[in-house]
Amino acid sequence: MNILVTGGAGFIGSALVRHIINNTSDSVINVDKLTYAGNLESLKDIEHSERYSFECHDICNQEEMLRIFKTYQPDAVMHLAAESHVDRSITGPSDFIQTNIIGTYTLLEVTREYLSTLDEKQKQSFKFHHISTDEVYGDLPHPDELDEHLSAALPLFTEKTSYAPSSPYSASKASSDHLVRAWLRTYGIPVVVTNCSNNYGPYHFPEKLIPLVILNALEGKPLPVYGEGNQIRDWLYVEDHARALYEVVTKGQVGETYNIGGHNEKKNLEVVKSICEILDNLVPKEKKYSEQIIFVADRPGHDKRYAIDASKIYSDLGWKPAETFETGLRKTVEWYLDNQVWCQSVQNGSYQRERLGQIKGKI
Repeated sequence: MNILVTGGAGFIGSALVRHIINNTSDSVINVDKLTYAGNLESLKDIEHSERYSFECHDICNQEEMLRIFKTYQPDAVMHLAAESHVDRSITGPSDFIQTNIIGTYTLLEVTREYLSTLDEKQKQSFKFHHISTDEVYGDLPHPDELDEHLSAALPLFTEKTSYAPSSPYSASKASSDHLVRAWLRTYGIPVVVTNCSNNYGPYHFPEKLIPLVILNALEGKPLPVYGEGNQIRDWLYVEDHARALYEVVTKGQVGETYNIGGHNEKKNLEVVKSICEILDNLVPKEKKYSEQIIFVADRPGHDKRYAIDASKIYSDLGWKPAETFETGLRKTVEWYLDNQVWCQSVQNGSYQRERLGQIKGKI
């Protein structure tokens, strides 16, 4: 196939592009605006492949998107381009509305025009794969809030869970999900949707919890934990996610939604302490890294718990994660230890791992 990937220089997008080029015979057209979180260094290993092309453009630019579709004639679109950091969305929601909502709308309209130029066989094989997040579902009951006999059977997000986004980021992603499904029903665009849990792994921009903690720990800086660190997330190794996405675009049924999770529910404080223990083993020093942990004011509107039921993608497509949290986290820490040059190159003068997302003068 000829696959157009939006946001292919980002964290998940670059993992997907590397997976396709390294493990299939398909070609990739990577369309990325190269914002602060997009970095072509993440694609150095495959940039010279004859099956890889790169276009530096904003997905909101309809004229350029039309040109790209016409030039490359994709058999599928995998749409990952998005603003994705909750804290940034709290500080400045405008970029999230523009990219996540207007950008998705633009791609859908360009796809609609492109499909009108294809013959019936080409239309039948085409897919628009929209990659989204579990955060659109809001949050789930937390075991600390329930009686012991109830917490043994905590609910999970399924493909039928109602949307209840909490942040500007998740609200913008929920909006894009609704647009995609509306363009399927109204215009017949052949779409498939995936909603994933928290990703982690190599090439992750250090505004997110795991890379931030690794780098701060190595530099002897504080390891900030929001609130008491009791928020629970389901952690998914990014390379497992890339495999799942490829399974969906090649085997998934049009009109279906597939939740992708790692089956790894962990409290944020557990995650931070696990990183500290790995670093104690790999880069020992006089004091324990956990002594650098500090507790800071919680994020506004912080969701309490996310957890994915990924049984559908397993039963329908045969996918399940290869990594446990323990094996994936150790691989991640080792990667950051071995790739300090990459870490320095992605941190420019505009971001030095300071806290984002604080509201000044609350209404």
